Amino acid sequence: MARIQVSHLTFAYEGSPDLIFDDASFQVDTDWKLGFIGRNGRGKTTLLKILCGELPDHGAVSAPVQFDYFPFSVPDPNKTPLEIAADMDAEGQVWRFMKETACLDVADETLSRPFSTLSGGEQAKVLLAALFAREHHFLLIDEPTNHLDMQGRKIVSQYLNTKQGFILVSHDRAFLDGCVDHILSINRANIEVQKGNFSSWEENKRRQDEFEISQNERLKKEISSLKSAARQASAWADKVESTKIGIRPGGREKSLDARAFIGEKSRRMQQRRKNLESRMEREIEEKEGLLKNLELADDLKIFPLAHPAGRLIECRDAKISYGDRIILSDLNFTLFNGDILALTGKNGCGKSSVVKALTGELAPAAGEIKLASGLILSVVPQQAHLTGTMRDYIQESGIEQTLFMTILRKLNFSREQFDKPLDALSAGQQKKVLIARSLCEQAHLYIWDEPLNFIDLLSRMQIERLIAQFKPTMILVEHDQTFLQRVNARILPLDS
Repeated sequence: MARIQVSHLTFAYEGSPDLIFDDASFQVDTDWKLGFIGRNGRGKTTLLKILCGELPDHGAVSAPVQFDYFPFSVPDPNKTPLEIAADMDAEGQVWRFMKETACLDVADETLSRPFSTLSGGEQAKVLLAALFAREHHFLLIDEPTNHLDMQGRKIVSQYLNTKQGFILVSHDRAFLDGCVDHILSINRANIEVQKGNFSSWEENKRRQDEFEISQNERLKKEISSLKSAARQASAWADKVESTKIGIRPGGREKSLDARAFIGEKSRRMQQRRKNLESRMEREIEEKEGLLKNLELADDLKIFPLAHPAGRLIECRDAKISYGDRIILSDLNFTLFNGDILALTGKNGCGKSSVVKALTGELAPAAGEIKLASGLILSVVPQQAHLTGTMRDYIQESGIEQTLFMTILRKLNFSREQFDKPLDALSAGQQKKVLIARSLCEQAHLYIWDEPLNFIDLLSRMQIERLIAQFKPTMILVEHDQTFLQRVNARILPLDS
């Protein structure tokens, strides 16, 4: 069976003192369907680029396969998908590409349109089909779900489940569970490969963490007891040693037999002390080996404002359009205090347009969207477009610096990342900046447009717990089915 082997990989970007990988080793079979997980900034995309040769591996990677990377740049986006596939297929067998697009539910007419005119979801499906149409290649798939709606995610997950030989980076738990048979995780202290899907990995991780925490507590108590016993043994040994040569009561020296007895007693006491100290050192070493991969995710907080009105938004027969192009008609919903409303639907159905209408960026062409008087909003936009320094961003946003940076630290921002230009941060880190700003703002209503794009799994769970605990009034545009279920969101489908 062919295997991809990574041995003693050490890597840092040129000019950076921080190691992304430090003597990392693992191996995977080339027919596995491998889900690749880890917190933002741990090096998932970096590892994929090392595997496909975009970054140097210094001989650490051994692979019997040719790698292809998703997403890849299309040289001429004015070409149609069929033309792009023909350019990639040296054998001229475009029929394979058409077969793959059919499995991905891509309409035939889509294949004849310029690539640049396709939606993000359509482009993702086309690129995946083009890569899987190439035989004997191992795919490195980097976050394909970011441009896929909920239905698109189900289709692509089912499609990938029929394939083998890929590494898939994704933060969507349901998506991963539907298509992988192994998990590759970048942990705090190592890289680990485990058989199963995300749910089985999560359960194993929970059990391991609980075991290590209980072991850690037990060892702390035992080390404390051993320290006390070692101090007592040392005091006893010193006391016995001091009586080895001395004067008996009555003024006579101790006999040789008595001195020998006391000497043997002293030796045993000293040996007991050494044994206690050696055992204590072993248990301290064992304790230090625990908790290295424990992911500490402190709970987040939010302090929403209470609005006196029970009804915050009333939308009746609203029509949203751009010029003569109608995006959405007959939009009707009511938002009450404490509601969590999720706008769902296919890409292009008008979810972000509804957000713009609610925030006043876009006026409805007909009907009515009525907001409660004095309603204060906090908005997380779909796109970040962050530039400048973190300090400038804090000042421009008018938020409290200590609170903002505390939230980012809880979301696994390192101190070094605070000094980076915002446009040098990863997409997931930029999204965390937007979410942290919103959590600093006191508002009656929080409107978050695709807040989880590029956000790692552990941070998603932190945000889930936040919403479940504080129950802010929210409107979400989100395609993560597991997330919406766990925050108990009311679904408003816009394409029904």
